[in-house]
Amino acid sequence: MTDVEITYCVPCGYLPRAEELQHAILTSFEGHLDSLTLRMGDHGVLRVTVDDEIVYDKADDEYDVDAIVRACRTHIF
Repeated sequence: MTDVEITYCVPCGYLPRAEELQHAILTSFEGHLDSLTLRMGDHGVLRVTVDDEIVYDKADDEYDVDAIVRACRTHIF
């Protein structure tokens, strides 16, 4: 089983994006996850990790929910 963490910037108002990612990941992998955690952050962070490995970082990648879910899939299965 797998642990996913979404870290989002509170001052930037990224909670809606984090929730959108959370919903997409849960509906895609619900039976294959141990946990999916939302973690509050700052300094413009929006990052998704699967078992402590970064699969998406706003600083490096464009925000595309489908691409992020595909990146998670390669680590979950």
